[in-house]
Formats: sequence, C-alpha cells, structure tokens
Amino acid sequence: MSKLPKQYQFIDLSDYGRFIARQIANSLKNTSVTPIQVTCLFILSGLLAIICIIYKFTFAAAFFLVLKSILDAADGELSRLKNSPSYVGRYFDSIADLILNFLFLFTFWYTTDYSILFLLLAFIGIQLQGTLYNYYYVILRSNANGDSTSRIFEDAPPKAMEGEKQETVDLFFKIFNFLYIAFDKSIYLIDKEAIHSKAFPKWFMTLLSSLGLGFQLLIMSVMLILNLENFVIPFFIIYTILIPVIVWIRRLVLR
Repeated sequence: MSKLPKQYQFIDLSDYGRFIARQIANSLKNTSVTPIQVTCLFILSGLLAIICIIYKFTFAAAFFLVLKSILDAADGELSRLKNSPSYVGRYFDSIADLILNFLFLFTFWYTTDYSILFLLLAFIGIQLQGTLYNYYYVILRSNANGDSTSRIFEDAPPKAMEGEKQETVDLFFKIFNFLYIAFDKSIYLIDKEAIHSKAFPKWFMTLLSSLGLGFQLLIMSVMLILNLENFVIPFFIIYTILIPVIVWIRRLVLR
C-alpha cells in the first residue's frame, strides 16, 4: 500500500528499498510482530552500522545503513497491511531517526579531525534537508487524500487511534515536538506559502526526494565503500544548499 493515490505516486530516490520493505511486511502480516518491533530492528541496524564505522568495517557499515533504511520503510508498510495506524509508532519512528542521524554524524566526527562546530552544522543541515522533504511530502499527501498519520502542523497532541492510550500518544508527541519543533518552524518560515500550492508534480517530488533520509543514508553508504568517510560531514554541510534551490523552484514554478 502506498501513502499516495496512484496518480500522484512518483519516483522516490530516498525510497529505493520499498520493494524489499514490502516483502518483509508481507512476510510478517500474519504474525504477531508489530510495526514498533520492526522500528526497534531498524534502530538495532543503525547501531550495528555505527559499530562497523568505528572499527572500519566499511562494507558492513554500508550494508547496515541501507538495511536501516529498508526496515524504516517496512514498519510503515506493516502498519498499513495490518490496518493498524499509530501515532505512537509514527512518533517513535521519527524520534529514533533523529537520534540515529546524530549518532551517525557523531561517529563520522569521532573518526575524523573536524571540529565540533562542523558536526553541529552537518546535523542541522541533514535535519533541515529531511524536514523540507517531509514538509512538502505531507502537504502533497494532504492535498491528494493520501496517508494522514503525519500532519502538516504538529502543534498539539492528536487524538489517540484505536488501540492506543492517549497518555502514551501525549508523551511521545512531547518528545517528538521537543526534538523537531526548531526544524519544523524553520522550514515553515522559509516557505509558508507552500501549504497553498497545488499538488506538486512528480518531477518536483523526485528532485525533492534527494533530501530524504533514505537517500542521505545511501550517500553515506556509497562514501563508506569509496573510502570517503572523512568527507561525509563537509558533504552534508554543502548539500544543504539544495534547500534554498528547491524552495526557489517551488516559489518560481509551482505557485
């Protein structure tokens, strides 16, 4: 199942593992495995990638980074197959992504000679990149009557879905909001008018998907295989220039 109706689906560069993710989800559909347990597996995969980076097992590190991306898609697929949407699962997924992103960059920083300022700039950059991707993608899903688990504005705890406790949803929302509010507000201030745009065309969404987390992890993986891990942090600082470029395209062409 897709987050978008068929006529709005696009080539998502950050979603290269979707086919495998669907196979994983299908194999788990009739089991007791929950989407949140799959999220825990992608956390484990991310931690294994970090260990491999530290000990210079570059191919293994690249494998676990890509596996993390695949499992990150599989938890959502399993949720849709089991018809068990969950705000707790959605927030848990996003919280885990942010923490792992910081740990990935911290590990690359730890194994190089860059200053802590470069680490922070790379982390801010990578989060703003992903936030812009999510911002436009959620707007498209809203306009196209697609998946509604994510919201354009996460300004208040949502009403718990069936099978969830409201207090648990409230707790995870507070953690999510604390971690993401600065990035969400920054991107909104950069392009407030995007919410009034018509449905974004497929070519624009494909371009935008180069800022998605899956593609970011793929870039890290390729750089590890090519022994370019020393350049990961400066790369993502420079890569942030795509944010104003894509916003400019949206304003100029997609009003």
